[in-house]
Amino acid sequence: QVQPVESGGGSVQPGGSLKLTCTVPGFTSHKCVMNWYRQAAGTQREWVARIYSDGNTNYIDSVRGRFTLSKDNAKDTVFLQMNSLKPEDTAMYFCKTVGYSPADWCNTVSWGQGTQVTASS
Repeated sequence: QVQPVESGGGSVQPGGSLKLTCTVPGFTSHKCVMNWYRQAAGTQREWVARIYSDGNTNYIDSVRGRFTLSKDNAKDTVFLQMNSLKPEDTAMYFCKTVGYSPADWCNTVSWGQGTQVTASS
């Protein structure tokens, strides 16, 4: 089973920046939508942002203007640039592919291990 590989997390002071990376072999050729989620300790997993195969993006209100999605189709990789980080952005971040129909290959990709982001002084 294909599993995403997330990286790029770390610990920064509030106002700092991090760039997360998610690689899923086959993501581009299957035209998957790539979503980012986050889960803070003791809370439910929360959707953060998504990028479509055509490059269009959506963001949750709390990160719009601070987070930016991009992708490298040749490397099957999506990037989440996070600027002006706030303590409330502290969480484990996960990427997940989604397809347009239940039988879509994109829906068979499992959750990855995630990457921890901490914004704290």
